[in-house]
Amino acid sequence: MEIIHEEELKKKLSKGKPLKIKAGFDPTAPDLHLGHTVLLRKLKTFQDLGHEVNFLIGDYTAAIGDPSGRNETRPALTADDIQKNVKTYKEQVFKILDREKTKIVFNSEWLDKFNGRDLIRLASRYTVARMLERDDFEKRYEAGHSLSIHEFLYPLLQGWDSVAMKADVELGGTDQKFNLLMGRHLQKQEGQEEQVVITLPLLEGLDGVEKMSKSKGNYVGVMEDADSMYGKLMSIPDDLMWKYYELLTDKPLSEIVQLKKGVAEGSFHPKKAKVNLAKDIVAQYHSKEAAEKAEEQFEKVFRNKEIPDQVEEVTLSSDSKRKPLATLLSELGLAASNSEAKRLLSQDAVTLNGERVRDPKIEVELQGEYLIKVGKRKFKKVKFLST
Repeated sequence: MEIIHEEELKKKLSKGKPLKIKAGFDPTAPDLHLGHTVLLRKLKTFQDLGHEVNFLIGDYTAAIGDPSGRNETRPALTADDIQKNVKTYKEQVFKILDREKTKIVFNSEWLDKFNGRDLIRLASRYTVARMLERDDFEKRYEAGHSLSIHEFLYPLLQGWDSVAMKADVELGGTDQKFNLLMGRHLQKQEGQEEQVVITLPLLEGLDGVEKMSKSKGNYVGVMEDADSMYGKLMSIPDDLMWKYYELLTDKPLSEIVQLKKGVAEGSFHPKKAKVNLAKDIVAQYHSKEAAEKAEEQFEKVFRNKEIPDQVEEVTLSSDSKRKPLATLLSELGLAASNSEAKRLLSQDAVTLNGERVRDPKIEVELQGEYLIKVGKRKFKKVKFLST
């Protein structure tokens, strides 16, 4: 964690009144995941200490798309997509924050009032040369990749949010540092006391490499069921679990250090450490009872190779005799596309009624019942009715 600047934060706190804490989230996807909760948990800490927490939904800036860490221009979102995502964000944020003490704010409240002159005036506050000093912009420009003019507006608009809100502190990931500092820059120009910037580490996803992201498929959603959440957490690399302990649990750092030492010395099994982590996180978003049941279910399915107690059943009507299994997997939501389904088949990741299916071109009879398993966690029962 980096604080810019710590002395300024101490000075603000010394005034003895609640600070206005801000963190912004663009509704670019319908679900919040554990990567988002790193910020949310820090907001909750400020909230518990009596400060005013503002959960800013960037419904205006989402139409541009945050260019931070991107190697290409984001596709534009429709107004309908944004509003659908806003609805789910408002439901999910209170998994962590106190509903009664949280202010939900939308940046369209002030940015919708901007006219052309206002945008030109805002754009004059920063130079192209300084904008191109930003690491991701510089890399894209030098590589000859697309870099649209409207992407320069994003950090300016995010910075203006801080001016409009008169924020005392803004939180963001390390990839947001340029945008957060823009808030300080614009506040100073407007004669306001500059906000303190606090950057927090980015959370790698289940692959242990890329930042957690739904688009990369390496995420754990805060609204996922307990079994799915537990199973995904048990799949993370062993060396990543220590970062998850630090960023996603309330366990004191001294205890985490001792636990890590025990694993390194062989006095504590790494699987047990990961089980404890998974149960801790599942309990936060569900309950201790749900975490215990998720552990039992995981052991039953993965250790004993049994079928889960609850398997979704689907009944389909059929007017044909056969269909490629890859197409069926895609239609059932067991694969994102036909090409992914074929890849899963070729990787020995699919079983049909307990039998491994390897041919990506195989067709199945559309009659009777099938128990389909994809990977280690996905099961579905399918029953066909003739038409």
